[in-house]
Amino acid sequence: MVTFICYPKCTTCKKAQQWLEDNGIEYTLRNIKEDNPTQDELRGWYSKSGQELKKFFNTSGLLYKSMELKSKLPSMTEEEMLELLSTDGMLVKRPLLITEDNVLVGFKEPQWAECFGK
Repeated sequence: MVTFICYPKCTTCKKAQQWLEDNGIEYTLRNIKEDNPTQDELRGWYSKSGQELKKFFNTSGLLYKSMELKSKLPSMTEEEMLELLSTDGMLVKRPLLITEDNVLVGFKEPQWAECFGK
């Protein structure tokens, strides 16, 4: 089971979705703006991803910038960051690809190809 979490208006998400379709990968689509990840989901994905939690923030987003998170994140605890991410899907970097064994944050074609043995 593959879950593709995206924001439909995002051009990177559109490229990632096209890549999935071009490679015949079946997935369940989840709109991050309409169906915001919960704190528990984010905690699980973060631990499974092997990435730093700050990599889950959409640093180019307007909300991230308006909240001045660049200066606030370094002093936040992991739990505070998870709680904040769970308040608005637009704070979360996208797309997210969730598989049984992997969590991929953002779209990097070589990384996605490796995940699916392509």
